[in-house]
Amino acid sequence: MSGAAAGARGGARTKKRHALLLLFTYTLRFLTVALIVTAAVLLYHTAAEAFGEGSAWTDAVMLVAIVFLSLAVTVLDLILHRVTTERPVGRIAESARRIAAGDFTVRQEPAHPYGRYDAYDCILLDLNRAAAELAESEKTRLSFISNVSHELKTPLAVIQSYAQTLARGGLDEATQREYLGVLSDTAERLASLVHNVLRLNRLEHRRLLAELSDVRLDEQLAQCILQFDDVITQKGLELVCDLDEVTIRSDEGCLELVWNNLLSNAVKFTDAGQIGVTLKREQGRAVVTVSDTGCGMSAETGKHIFEQFYQGDTSHAKEGNGLGLALVRKVIDVLGGEIAVESEEGKGSTFRVTLPERI
Repeated sequence: MSGAAAGARGGARTKKRHALLLLFTYTLRFLTVALIVTAAVLLYHTAAEAFGEGSAWTDAVMLVAIVFLSLAVTVLDLILHRVTTERPVGRIAESARRIAAGDFTVRQEPAHPYGRYDAYDCILLDLNRAAAELAESEKTRLSFISNVSHELKTPLAVIQSYAQTLARGGLDEATQREYLGVLSDTAERLASLVHNVLRLNRLEHRRLLAELSDVRLDEQLAQCILQFDDVITQKGLELVCDLDEVTIRSDEGCLELVWNNLLSNAVKFTDAGQIGVTLKREQGRAVVTVSDTGCGMSAETGKHIFEQFYQGDTSHAKEGNGLGLALVRKVIDVLGGEIAVESEEGKGSTFRVTLPERI
């Protein structure tokens, strides 16, 4: 059974239990009122037989009986309201208040056992799930901030150190050019980090998809590959392409980000051998693979490679900020596609991207 079907059946059971609870509550109130009326009538007849119909004593007994029985009904109704409404609503309000105050550890146990949950139990369980999700989100946010701070510190420290050295003077022209080159490269890394962080933020809030259009994937991939042609030639790598003509309805800018990141990684981590790019249509979906014969990665690295700021063993010797593949994963999720990686240390990696024809 699918999650949606199970959820629908669970919702139907909850509505049924809630309806039964309402039926029970109103039936109890009806029987209570009926009991009052019956008791009042019996008392009236009893008093009439004892004191005579229409006498002052009969009217007094009737009045006292009505007041007493009405008070009893009011107390019973208050107790019933407190047990069936105020208490569960109070627990819900307490959970909501604590969550609103930033306490995501709050958990409330349902009042009834599994299978007999009422509407209030379901609300409590929903609040428990929301609190757990918010706690995980907060943990991720704090980790993200910590990682961003760390990643910003390194290039800023480099810029500060080299700038101070240049300001002191006494360096020959060649050393100055070298230091200026380091400053330029570091500033570029810093700009790339900020750019990627902003794009990730936009992706998290689903604001990146602005324009959909028909995209010729084979032409777009060819254009992206051309951007790396000089680097591939300089490193003496072989480029192998097999691109079928495929058109999909998607976001052109997002797709370009994906291909540039995958190709950049393939070139960066391959010192000898080849880079391969294929494009095929399989079962109504576009399938792109980007492969290399580079250093590859361990199975452990492969498990975390799409996480923010995760760089793995193969990245320590290279410059990067660990956001590229996290961006790729987010973009592909937004585009309704899938990405997978197969890799072996020392032999290379293959990234496989599957995209729908239309979003």
